[in-house]
Amino acid sequence: MNRNDLSSTIDVQFDLGTPKRATVGATREVKPRGGQMPRLTRLMALAIKCLGMVESGEVSDYAELARAGYVTRARMSQIMNLVNLAPDIQEQILFLPAIELGTSPLTETTVRKIACQPLWNRQRTQWQQLRKDAQC
Repeated sequence: MNRNDLSSTIDVQFDLGTPKRATVGATREVKPRGGQMPRLTRLMALAIKCLGMVESGEVSDYAELARAGYVTRARMSQIMNLVNLAPDIQEQILFLPAIELGTSPLTETTVRKIACQPLWNRQRTQWQQLRKDAQC
């Protein structure tokens, strides 16, 4: 018999199982392509979601949301004040461009000051000035 005439088949099975979990204390931050969503955008979305939860009766009030989110009631009020912004400003915040490097020049603290203004026309003026100053 010629050695070249011999053929054989080898079946190999691998048990991949489930991936091992990371060790305690190890973290890995996953950033979306094209940069990171601004913190202000994430907080605006959170405020809108929380408002919907209260309005639908899913939670009874902001105090319950604060307990569920492990934040103080004062902090929850700060976040929820973002829904006092004019709807077009809220929309612009939700669609802010991703941050490639560093931090966003638009901060929640400065926008909260605008949200305290009860007149939407004045909010819009202040928002435009803030965007101009931040060059956004």
